Amino acid sequence: MPKKKKTGTTPFDSAVYLDSREAVNAYMEEALATGDPSFIAQALGTIARAQGMASIAKKAGLSRESLYKTLSREGNPEFGTVLRVMHALGMEFSVSTSR
Repeated sequence: MPKKKKTGTTPFDSAVYLDSREAVNAYMEEALATGDPSFIAQALGTIARAQGMASIAKKAGLSRESLYKTLSREGNPEFGTVLRVMHALGMEFSVSTSR
């Protein structure tokens, strides 16, 4: 009996697809639409990985390790940290009313 060929899989990494401003904006808008703070923090972390975590950490004034931890699904970043990371990513908050 011939040996069966094993097929390998790789984990899905959405950071690979965040290669344009439009993709980043759409990804962040969808994360915000969930209303889930931990998912939103994780989305910021994914965007930071896509742009280079070490560089973003330096611009935000944080260590790379603490940024990974803070922006993980289990992280709970302070609002000031979120703002610093967004600034480092070249993002800004925008508010609109839904009425």
